[in-house]
Amino acid sequence: MASPKAQTTRDPTRKDTEDEELKQFEDMAVSRTAYLPPELLFAIFGRLTSPQDLQSCVFVCKSWARCAVELLWIRPYISKFKSLESLAKTIQMERPSFPYASLIKRLNLTTLVETLNDGTVLALSACNRLERLTLTNCSHVTDTSIMPVLENNPRLLALDLSGLVDVTDLSMAVISNTCKKLQGLNITNCKKTTDASMVAVAANCTHLKRLKLNECDQITNESIMAFTKYCPNLLELDLHKVNKITNQAVLDIFWKLSHLRELRLGHCDLLTDAAFTGIPPRPYESLRILDLTNCDKLTDDSVEHIVEMAPRLRNLVLAKCRLITDRAVGAIIKLTKNLHYLHLGHCTQLTDSAIINLIRACNRIRYIDLACCQRLTDRSITQLATLPKLRRIGLVKCSNITDRSLMALVHSNRSHPCALERVHLSYCTNLTVTGIHELINSCTKLTHLSLTGVVCFLRKDLTRFCRPPPAEFNEHQRAVFCVFSGPGVIKLRNHLNHLSHTNGTLAPDQAYYDDREEQDTGLVDEEDEEDEEEEIQEE
Repeated sequence: MASPKAQTTRDPTRKDTEDEELKQFEDMAVSRTAYLPPELLFAIFGRLTSPQDLQSCVFVCKSWARCAVELLWIRPYISKFKSLESLAKTIQMERPSFPYASLIKRLNLTTLVETLNDGTVLALSACNRLERLTLTNCSHVTDTSIMPVLENNPRLLALDLSGLVDVTDLSMAVISNTCKKLQGLNITNCKKTTDASMVAVAANCTHLKRLKLNECDQITNESIMAFTKYCPNLLELDLHKVNKITNQAVLDIFWKLSHLRELRLGHCDLLTDAAFTGIPPRPYESLRILDLTNCDKLTDDSVEHIVEMAPRLRNLVLAKCRLITDRAVGAIIKLTKNLHYLHLGHCTQLTDSAIINLIRACNRIRYIDLACCQRLTDRSITQLATLPKLRRIGLVKCSNITDRSLMALVHSNRSHPCALERVHLSYCTNLTVTGIHELINSCTKLTHLSLTGVVCFLRKDLTRFCRPPPAEFNEHQRAVFCVFSGPGVIKLRNHLNHLSHTNGTLAPDQAYYDDREEQDTGLVDEEDEEDEEEEIQEE
């Protein structure tokens, strides 16, 4: 029998083993990642693209939960009205697990334009750290709900109220009093706003960099000159259809906003050459985009002066400036490689010689629109075909062009395959199915092709691949409508190839298609809708 002393003596090696096991257990209980500072956790979690992955992180530990919840709520995705109702209930809870209302910084409700109203927006006034709020086209929302939300969010940096037709000076007054850090404001089509409130917004929101006042037709020079006075850091200014402004406002813009990058003055039809010939003789190196659509009193003198003072213009829109001639194009040539986007639609005095010289000098053009320039012939388009980066071309109602132009686009001397993505050939009545077939086979990236009014394409076996015409079209417009986009272009290409291979001709083959198949129009994107609008105007 062993002595008591022998029974109480412990093996020292066993003790060491127990200590190691205990240490391993402690290491497993609290991972080292739990001690990472929040800044590092945010950086790591910010790289997770799936909300489900972030939700999984919530259940790891408290420090992970805090960071993951903040990232999940910083910009909640709301696609259904039920989601918004759930969010509204959560942020109004008396004792929530996390301060959800304070976590939301970006809120975009444009997917709910049909259902959103003052009642639902009012519930969002519980949010108090919003930095971006987007309510584009939520037309049932009024001052009643907008004002409390704005009053509770002094940190707001960007606000989009475009299309809210019932928003008035009352909301603008709250913006001027509360949102003094605002950098971006879009009130497109808020027609009830006036100079009375906008002058106050200019005086108090002095950090503004982006301002859109499109179609606010009560706005006058007084507001514009207030913004130029108090907001010297404006980079983007959109005054499309603010048709009460005059030369004085435009001159003030150029005198005081030296950092301006984008200026849109489309349909400001009171403007004359004096608005631009009086610009101070200093370079505006930052100006990249200038839109003068339908400023129909402008002449070559304006264009020459614009190019002289803004030598790095990238996008220039002179659509419907009908007084400009080849002399203006001669000035545009000086932009050389800087020019990427040029719209000269309805500039009916332009000739082949001007366009040919333009293309030779400005060989980085990606988009060019020459709609309704009816003096142009195949000579111009043959030169256009040499542009290596051309993505989109508009030739609506250029009635003199033929298949020769299409062959030039197909068989140009470019070292790379045809890069065209969108081609507008509506009412080019001399084109044939053979020419279009060659074009769509060579341009494999083509996603949009408009052939409205091209008689040879108004065949049942071809138009079945078209998009449906817009609802507002009359009977004649519907009869000649012929626009292929997305899957429609692919189906048209396949159909014409089938006809060519099986019949040796592009004449219609009634046996090819199944009448039971429904028309597949594909998705209509924003750019398609803009193209549609342009073609409606041109018709």
